[in-house]
Amino acid sequence: MDLCFVPEQHPAQEKLPAVSGSSGRLRVERQAGEEEAPHWPGQVFAQLELDYEAAMLQYVAATRDRLVHVKAERDVELKPPSLYRQAVQARAERYRQRQQRKREDAAWKTAKAKRSQAWLDWRSLSRQEHRQQRDWWDAQGQVWQKLREQRQQTLRVRQQENEVWHQSNRELQGGLASQGEARTWIAILVVTDNCTRQCLGLPLFRSGAKVSSLELVTALAAVLPEELAFLISDQGAHFRTQAFSDLVLEADFIHVPVYRHRPQTNGIAERFVLTLKDWLRSKGWQSSEELAAFLAAFIPEYNMRPHQGLAIPGLSPNEFAKRIWLM
Repeated sequence: MDLCFVPEQHPAQEKLPAVSGSSGRLRVERQAGEEEAPHWPGQVFAQLELDYEAAMLQYVAATRDRLVHVKAERDVELKPPSLYRQAVQARAERYRQRQQRKREDAAWKTAKAKRSQAWLDWRSLSRQEHRQQRDWWDAQGQVWQKLREQRQQTLRVRQQENEVWHQSNRELQGGLASQGEARTWIAILVVTDNCTRQCLGLPLFRSGAKVSSLELVTALAAVLPEELAFLISDQGAHFRTQAFSDLVLEADFIHVPVYRHRPQTNGIAERFVLTLKDWLRSKGWQSSEELAAFLAAFIPEYNMRPHQGLAIPGLSPNEFAKRIWLM
């Protein structure tokens, strides 16, 4: 399985971009600077003496550590945060600022209450007591005057901060709106059978790149076959959550995460994505509903047309699946 992304609106005959939600643009060919004879766990499938299950189990054992996410220190130039992250950080800072203001306002109200009580106590004194405590009352008046000046200065600073905040927020929201208008993504979960090449389902997620693991797991559980033994995917964040781990235990299959930067290991799903996007290129849609209708038409068309990647070339995935069940 794999997650692919297509724009919510697409004019016919325009090339669909290759986008991956886990590693950015797909990189299939070996990059310059790598070793001449690279080694990766997926090479176990080239050992002809091993059957599929034995090779898969060896691959699982070699990549089990890939399920543990470890942040490595990298000496790279830090990129400025995205507009969305800037907006989140700005809202968090604004919240902390408002909480601090609440504490300041509470302290000011307490000081005002004390001043009012002191004034009532002062007025209740006799003239002789006024003369005796005049110096103390004058000192208290000076302290109160400084507190009032500080409060007025605080209110002026707050007004300036509010103006800066609203201006910055308008700019961020305007930037986010323009980005959203430029291109909104729809996520499609590709689920195929490695043996028969059948497309088992193409769940669509209007939330696009923000699709949650719960959405993905719910859709995946509805299309997975009961006899599933291995489920291959990349190491995207959606496939490394507790919700997905619960599905693995409940459905009783082995999750096989492919080696990083080796999409060849999940080549059948990757190739299916290219076939799907090539088929969609001639289609035009303006909404997720129109795209969903195209996907519903694609599945039976794909499963019924001849497939050259099968053990018996020329059969369709559906025909090949029937022959396997008769063996």
